[in-house]
Amino acid sequence: MTESVIRNKPGMASVKDMPVLQDGPPPGGFAPVRYARRIPNKGPSAMAIFLAAFGAFSYGMYQVGKGNKIRRALKEEKYAARRAILPVLQAEEDERFVKEWKKYLEYEAEVMKDVPGWKVGENVYNSGRWMPPATGELRPEVW
Repeated sequence: MTESVIRNKPGMASVKDMPVLQDGPPPGGFAPVRYARRIPNKGPSAMAIFLAAFGAFSYGMYQVGKGNKIRRALKEEKYAARRAILPVLQAEEDERFVKEWKKYLEYEAEVMKDVPGWKVGENVYNSGRWMPPATGELRPEVW
């Protein structure tokens, strides 16, 4: 189709002779443009969200408290078992200490036999009270 047929103007010699056809709004105008902020009233209210969060927090704290009670009971049971077995462990350590002390005194007597006035097993510090030997002093692997 030619321009002359579309515009109903037959025999135009130039494009300049054509009438101006400008786009315009549709009849009745365009639909209004929504530019306002319209937030829908959907979902829970602020109070409902707050109460739900408070409820979840409260339940979590309740569970933490229950866990603390259970953990405390288990810890007390462990400590009670340790207190019950402590005398047996102390007796075993005392028995080991006496054996090692006798070996130590025999070793001291053998090493110091040539020193005049040396008393085997006597404390060299003369503090007047008994002190257990320092850690590792009666261990054969240390000598």
